[in-house]
Amino acid sequence: MKHKNPAVIDNLAFVSVKHEVALVDLYHALEIAKRKGKAKCAELSIEYRGNVKDEAIFLITKNDKVVMQFKVEEEFLYRKDLHFEKWLDTDRIQRQMAKQNLASPLCMLIQNLRHGMKKVNLEAEVLKTEKAQSVRTQFGSNITLTNILIGDKTGTVRLCLWGEQPNKATKGDIIQIKNATVRTYNGEKQLNLGQKGTIAILLNKTDKLKTLQ
Repeated sequence: MKHKNPAVIDNLAFVSVKHEVALVDLYHALEIAKRKGKAKCAELSIEYRGNVKDEAIFLITKNDKVVMQFKVEEEFLYRKDLHFEKWLDTDRIQRQMAKQNLASPLCMLIQNLRHGMKKVNLEAEVLKTEKAQSVRTQFGSNITLTNILIGDKTGTVRLCLWGEQPNKATKGDIIQIKNATVRTYNGEKQLNLGQKGTIAILLNKTDKLKTLQ
């Protein structure tokens, strides 16, 4: 189902970039505000101001200054098939990101990962690495799978590395993941790197220990 007012999507994406908050955080703050009346998203305050027919009215402020007021269909707040990265893939948003010298899209927090998300970027610490194992695929071939448990201040998630995907990370390293996909296996959310996904070590365990000394 398409949203009736694409301008709302574009404006929400613009607000998330301009105020440097994750778009998924802003979206879920709208859900919370609808249920509780008010919500916070970093320095942004979101207030639910009632309904007009089937549309909910929201006011976003920062330091008591109005950022945006808008209406949105109520069903839009509870959809599970949204692709937030598409909201950021417009000329207007890309120009604003370039102006602010931001990465595209903004790094996410683990607690905000949802099944089906694509092009996920995040930074996390390696908490545990498991021994590589051979897994038989549905096509009858074998492929190597290495599971890594990673975490940030909001939670943990399993990162699955398949085949020849690089795995030089060890416990204690801080890694950066780009273009990952969120999937669910046996009820557990997992991050998978596709052909365009990358993993890089931002800070290894040895460097961290030196910093603490």
